[in-house]
Amino acid sequence: MQRRDFIKLSTALGAASALPLWSRSLMAAQPRPALPIPALLTPDARGEMTVTAQQGSTRWLDKAVPTWGYNGSLLGPAIQLERGKPVTINLRNQLPEATTVHWHGLELPGGVDGGPQAQIAPGATRTVSFTPDQPGATCWFHPHQHGRSGYQVAQGLAGLVILKDDATEKLLLPKIWGIDDIPVILQDKKLSVDGSKIDYELDVMSAAVGWFGNTMLTNGAIYPQHAVPRGWLRLRLLNGCNARSLNIAASDRRPLYVIGGDGGLLSEPVKVTELSMMPGERFEVLVDTLDGKPFDLQTLPVRQMGMSLAPFNQPLPLLSIQPLRVMASGSLPDKLVDVPPLPAQADLKTRWLQLSMDPELDRRGMVALMQRYGHAAMAGMSGDAHDGESMQDMGGDHAAMPGMQGHAMDGGADHSMAHQQPEQYDFHNGNKINGVAFDMTKPAFDVKQGVTEKWTISGEGDEMLHPFHIHGTQFRIISENGKPPAPHRSGWKDTVRVEGWRSEVLVRFDHLADKERAYMAHCHLLEHEDTGMMLGFTVSA
Repeated sequence: MQRRDFIKLSTALGAASALPLWSRSLMAAQPRPALPIPALLTPDARGEMTVTAQQGSTRWLDKAVPTWGYNGSLLGPAIQLERGKPVTINLRNQLPEATTVHWHGLELPGGVDGGPQAQIAPGATRTVSFTPDQPGATCWFHPHQHGRSGYQVAQGLAGLVILKDDATEKLLLPKIWGIDDIPVILQDKKLSVDGSKIDYELDVMSAAVGWFGNTMLTNGAIYPQHAVPRGWLRLRLLNGCNARSLNIAASDRRPLYVIGGDGGLLSEPVKVTELSMMPGERFEVLVDTLDGKPFDLQTLPVRQMGMSLAPFNQPLPLLSIQPLRVMASGSLPDKLVDVPPLPAQADLKTRWLQLSMDPELDRRGMVALMQRYGHAAMAGMSGDAHDGESMQDMGGDHAAMPGMQGHAMDGGADHSMAHQQPEQYDFHNGNKINGVAFDMTKPAFDVKQGVTEKWTISGEGDEMLHPFHIHGTQFRIISENGKPPAPHRSGWKDTVRVEGWRSEVLVRFDHLADKERAYMAHCHLLEHEDTGMMLGFTVSA
């Protein structure tokens, strides 16, 4: 199939001759926007590129909404890099506040990783140079300004990084960008009542459960449609939500074949019908569209506090996929790439990272959630990790919390607790690791370069979902909440699920990170990160 031939058919999406009868009737009844495809941004002849964080405007529901983006009004281009090829990126900040650009998933030295220390002042430019040296993968870039990461991502700052290498390029996978190789960036948004702005607030409720919206976006559009060739379709999925977990499935339950995770391709495809994704995670999946039948990519309800409200209390369509008559040329290989076996664990240095929430933040956050949204916000349970347990069974006496009886349990919004608890409470350091909230000036520990360590990340006693992300590495999961990782989670990862129990990972850092540009390890529920659930660490020779 020639790209120009497919583009001709795709352009004719509204023409009766190019579409089956079902599609004509569907579009006549419910016009859908076309799926926006991020432009591929590649280095110029000198190996340079420029990425500008800027303000803009995006139209949703017939309203012009102020948004932020990279090289545009919303989201950003997909930056395409090649393993072993140096690149220099000029990072320009045209926003009204400081920002950083973190290369999430890339194994880079601390000096160019883009953590919270690497601030770019308004009007300033920061230039970073590096040579990626890791397996081909779908990574992403986003702000990491401490205390403002959640706000800046919510405004629209996010973009993909497509890293190519020889091993992945030799495979006969779908490779035509925007045609059979489709980026799918998923984010929820909450708009103000009049629809004129993104309604973001870091308050005691969002500090406890995360910021969540009531509108779902796919590549920045509400339930868009996309015409694809018949055959194997490659979807590069990113959960770019601040706090919401997703459970991806096809509306007709056709299988999804997972071929890659955070850090690159798996050794072989893994067939699933549902694919759980935490904030920050990426998966590459192949879907067979040879039958020519339309279907939706959708997210199924998840059991996460605050995330079960309408319209997420039922299957929610994300993307309408419409196969055309043109045939695709990619395939699904039986074998993908070599993923090394887990290294021996005997005599490894170990570290323990205990995640926790201040009891006062826990109490106030739960009260605020119940008062604002009622019992439906609890997703049929009292804590993320344990189905059906009572309030008394949760860490802390939630059953006795002020506001948990009477009107608050029924969603009443005027039940004050001010007379029962201190009027002032600073929640900005309410989330912690090993009992300490994040301090940018004090790295927690030092790791030796090139040495494998075993880290245990514990959510015991916390009962909240924590997608835990580690900078500067792609690791391997030993156990996830006390269980072996699912096959599609057994490859290279940079985020591990921690939910009421312990998860163990094997980490190794091949680059250096000094105190001034320390690596971060943190919960990627961005409001937890912004309120203290993060630590810095150094890597020395």
